Amino acid sequence: MATKVVMAQLSPTMEEGKLIEWKVAEGDAVAQGDVVAEIETDKANMDVEALGGGVLRKIVVQAGETVPVGALIGVIAEPEEAIDDLIAAAGATPVASAEPAEGPPSGTPADAVTPSAAAPVEPAVSETTSAVVTPAPDAPAPRAPVAAAPATPAQEPTEAASGRTKASPVARRIAAERGLDLSRLAGTGPGGRIVKADVETALAGAPPAVEAPSVAAEPAAPSGPPTAPSAPAEASTPVAPLESRVEEASQMRKAIARRLAQSIGPVPHFFLTTEIDMGRALELRADINARSSDGKIGVNDLLLKATAEALNRHPAVNASWEDGSVRYHGSADIGIAVALEGGLITPVLRDAGRKGLRQISVEARDLIGRARDRKLTPEEYQGGTFSVSNLGMFEIDEFTAIINPPESGILAIGQTAEKPVVADGEVVVRKRMRVTMSCDHRVIDGATAAEFLQTLQRMMENPAVLLV
Repeated sequence: MATKVVMAQLSPTMEEGKLIEWKVAEGDAVAQGDVVAEIETDKANMDVEALGGGVLRKIVVQAGETVPVGALIGVIAEPEEAIDDLIAAAGATPVASAEPAEGPPSGTPADAVTPSAAAPVEPAVSETTSAVVTPAPDAPAPRAPVAAAPATPAQEPTEAASGRTKASPVARRIAAERGLDLSRLAGTGPGGRIVKADVETALAGAPPAVEAPSVAAEPAAPSGPPTAPSAPAEASTPVAPLESRVEEASQMRKAIARRLAQSIGPVPHFFLTTEIDMGRALELRADINARSSDGKIGVNDLLLKATAEALNRHPAVNASWEDGSVRYHGSADIGIAVALEGGLITPVLRDAGRKGLRQISVEARDLIGRARDRKLTPEEYQGGTFSVSNLGMFEIDEFTAIINPPESGILAIGQTAEKPVVADGEVVVRKRMRVTMSCDHRVIDGATAAEFLQTLQRMMENPAVLLV
């Protein structure tokens, strides 16, 4: 019996997905459980497994195309099995015969096949991965064609069908600054796209063509030394010509746009800011790291621990608004905002209120690392009860963050910097950090949020309590 390969809903917020690559070609034998394709969801790249065996008889959606959840992307069937009715119902080009060669190859440009969407169906999802192959007794309803840039075969990942090298804006900027020819690189990003890491790897093995600052590991501004000691770094950096272009937003960027539109409008935000003396916290961190051969404790680890303890003491903050009711959560599941190229993701540190500082540090480091590699499973970035976003490493003094529904609060962490303050009637220099809390006023009142921040402040200024 023929089975349909469809675009399944792999996260609650997913409305469409982008097919990055077919792992098999038309005519190839497929066994149940084989990975047949890779798709880009709104948070991560996921493998598609076959739930039935046979031959990949038809590729309906080409690599690089974006289609709605439930859309038919391919058909698996026996070599002689008739699938014309199934293909026609999906709006794709029928197969002239049972020979796989009659269908378009996997590298055929997108406009060679007019893919059609379906009304969302309930796809069967594998318990171990993101399988999206379902039995096909009914065909989906036709949809309008989806315009997408044609993709090329996997063995030529860096060139689009138009001949233009596929690369992210950050990768293009760095390459232009360093005089690097992108057409000579092989991309490791989705669909063979050249990303920042590819450019940095190439630059590490060859001297730059022009004098320019080195590029920081984070996707921020260049941080290397300037050519002249007295001149700003930008003075020695050649400015690449501006290029007008329109790029399709990634699935992650589209999800961010939908989620934040649901937050900043419907959710009544208010903001509270406090300033924390970080002197003792930094001393404790240095002392712990000097006495330990394990991974180093970071300032963010101390903040996560203090936030979890404060949530335990103020359960009214660890709550969510749900259609006229308030849900008070039984554990502090803290989302950690992680910047990615082209988006943002918040892996969740589960039950942080019952974990020690060292365990929080280890688990947070693992989550952040796999988030940057886009290796998180949906369970690892969904279901947070409160979030923390830290931009201090970018020398940001303070900012306001947008709440991630259905959570009711998020902390925005600024940099730790030396500032003049008055202590005992004298002006002294202290290391201070500003923290701003965004609150959902349907759940949290001003006094409640102020008490929470006061607890957080006292813990960070007397950090020995975090070790108990």
